[in-house]
Amino acid sequence: MVKKHFKISGVGCALVDYLFTPINFSGETFSRYISVRPGDGGLSPGKLVFRDEFEAFSGRDYMEVRELLTAGNSPLTLNIGGPSIVSLIHAAQMLDGTVAEVYFYGSKGRDKDALFIDERLQKTPLKTGKYKVSDQYTAFTDVLSDPGYDQGLGERIFINNIGAAWDLYPEDMDEAFFESDMVIFGGTALVPHIHRSLLELLKKAKAKKSVTVVNTVYDFLNERSNPGKAWPLGSTVETYRYIDLLIADMEEALRLSGQATIAEALSFFKRTGVGAVIVTHGANPLYYFCNSKLFGRAEGCKLVSERVRNEIVLYPERVGDTTGCGDNFAGGAIASIAEQMMDPHKERVNIDEVIAWATVSGGYACFYHGGTFYEEYPGQKRELIEPYYRDYQLQKTNRPFIPDYR
Repeated sequence: MVKKHFKISGVGCALVDYLFTPINFSGETFSRYISVRPGDGGLSPGKLVFRDEFEAFSGRDYMEVRELLTAGNSPLTLNIGGPSIVSLIHAAQMLDGTVAEVYFYGSKGRDKDALFIDERLQKTPLKTGKYKVSDQYTAFTDVLSDPGYDQGLGERIFINNIGAAWDLYPEDMDEAFFESDMVIFGGTALVPHIHRSLLELLKKAKAKKSVTVVNTVYDFLNERSNPGKAWPLGSTVETYRYIDLLIADMEEALRLSGQATIAEALSFFKRTGVGAVIVTHGANPLYYFCNSKLFGRAEGCKLVSERVRNEIVLYPERVGDTTGCGDNFAGGAIASIAEQMMDPHKERVNIDEVIAWATVSGGYACFYHGGTFYEEYPGQKRELIEPYYRDYQLQKTNRPFIPDYR
């Protein structure tokens, strides 16, 4: 029987991104503020740092330093950001026209940034569940982007201000949240009280027969508290047993597992009982495995989109920045899982399909500024991404070398 309704609810990080580009990560000014060791509060390409930690590291007011790093330039753009809301917006755009509805739960302040988010959300198909209003300021992040970094592939640095995210608690999730077909936890390391309660929240979602997805973000709070030690996810390692799909980038996977290599990290995740894991690595091949009733059993290593890589090189005028690539990757995965679950002819979710839509979704985010794409008409974003999906299906996506991590 075809489902008449399919509900996706997600909670986690939502904020306003202030995008500054181009920033020269190799410049003399920037070099004064580069991180010396993990968790010291300095700037490092691809990493997030909290404002107060950066100020302790630099001994200067962050706003003064920002003026130097940006040469006094205004942000190129303001955009909705955050690993939860951006991925959910993309999923909602990809699923527009189906019976699926996507809801976001989070917190915001009573300020201009909250009004900005409210106004921009009206331009998307994402719905809101319980969006808590806090007396603290709406979370925001300065995104410093160097499009020329990593041989022209680009990279970003994030300076985060948590604000209202401190006021979001597990009890702010209503029963409707847990009764969804899919429950998503996105970038909860930036929403501390939710992050610490992941085990309990995931247990409740699984008790309601929900499919659960967790997409991670660099956990600077735990890195600061226990430098060099494995980051906890929830209160105990048991948390992983209640995750159907975990999405992390390479560094996050290594830090969560406490291991030195991807082979060892994947072995760790297998032992935890997690249903599936996808580990991205920027423009490099990704690693994955699954072993569950939902996905079946598979493992391997897949290449990124050749078409995206080629167009970045051949048409630099089309390139935006890499902000939101990981978030859109997660959104593409969420949308693909939902679409396959709604298909009455499918007995399982095909992990290859999930990775394909996730890969081209993340890759396409390189062609506009900021993480959120605002459609001119419903279905536009899917229409733009579909040619990349078709090309990706035609390219050889399996990497010959698979590490022995069994």
